[in-house]
Amino acid sequence: MGLMNVATYGYTMIAARWLGPRNYGAFAALMGLLLVVGVLQLGLQATGARRIAASPGDVGEIERSVLRVSHGSALVLGALCLAFAPVINGTLRLDNIPTALLVGISAVPMTVMGGQAGVLQGERRWTELALVYLANGLPRLAIGTALILWHPTEFAAMLGVTIGQLAPVAVGWLALRKGRGPVEGRRRSGGHGDRAVLVEVAHNSHALLAFFALSNIDVLVARSVLDAHEAGLYAAGVIVVKAVLFLPQFVVVMAFPSMSSDSERRHVLLGSLGMVAAIGAICAAGAAALSSLALLFVGGHDYTQVRGDLWVFAVLGTLLSMLQLLVYSVLARQARYAVYAVWAALLAVLLVGRLSGSYRELVDLVVLVDGCLFAVLLAVSLWSLRRAAEATGASS
Repeated sequence: MGLMNVATYGYTMIAARWLGPRNYGAFAALMGLLLVVGVLQLGLQATGARRIAASPGDVGEIERSVLRVSHGSALVLGALCLAFAPVINGTLRLDNIPTALLVGISAVPMTVMGGQAGVLQGERRWTELALVYLANGLPRLAIGTALILWHPTEFAAMLGVTIGQLAPVAVGWLALRKGRGPVEGRRRSGGHGDRAVLVEVAHNSHALLAFFALSNIDVLVARSVLDAHEAGLYAAGVIVVKAVLFLPQFVVVMAFPSMSSDSERRHVLLGSLGMVAAIGAICAAGAAALSSLALLFVGGHDYTQVRGDLWVFAVLGTLLSMLQLLVYSVLARQARYAVYAVWAALLAVLLVGRLSGSYRELVDLVVLVDGCLFAVLLAVSLWSLRRAAEATGASS
């Protein structure tokens, strides 16, 4: 996963440098949209992994159901994206229908990969899963870079993503074609049919969609309301946002199991938030003190205008990382109200974002909205944890 992320960010930096602000702004908006579309992939992976890990004796039935649902969902999602290509083209001001169509084409293998990865993860086939992740990053970097160097346009950059997306599906197909080995199960419990799997995928995807939509909607707003140059500058700043968002990912992974324990929830939540905040503060300070070096990271001298504001984008990335931790904390308690609060924040970004006249105004407004959401979720989480602790103490 680390190598996949390095390859992904490497491709992003290459695209930013070679495409220039105008074309890269369009490409970044497409990638933000693809991340939101990819929520179904994550929902499929979470569903497959959870069901197989919880019911290893039913792995055969679960695998067949998950893969059937994955293929069916991929075709439906791909068809919807293709049908909405004119809307994507107009909203993002691409002036290029073929580029918009690539979103729908990419969605099909990306969604299939989610089901494959979920099966491999649930069966704890770590080597094969690692190869799927590598195939999801390295071919994109190699093929996409070659296409950009040959023809530096957003279509070439997006075509590299689309072609590269076929590689992990091929690796997953080969891995699953070999069979499941000693964990293979053949009995049918009746609880893992396509309908049951699809319902769980819908619930998981909805929760993930809210956060990923919020963390990517600002790029789409920038492309919609700002001119092409300003949108490109904002997209360059978002490279810092994503880096700071995913840098403390290990904190979420390590903290999530402990946040499911009644006795540790409050301590782990506050400690984890403190760790993420500290990492983010270091990143923001580094972006401010070493702005010239940070500028190389986001694309070079073509983006000089955004250099002095890169620390603000680092603050936004820190806020999103802390919000992600809070959302996982709420999911660990099996509470659902956080999803609606995140959707409300997304609506606020859409509304207030239209008031922006420059990239700096937009990032300030997004930081304000995300900061308010963080305050609300933290207050509600601490209140809920306190009431749960009081109830536990009263019952004992």
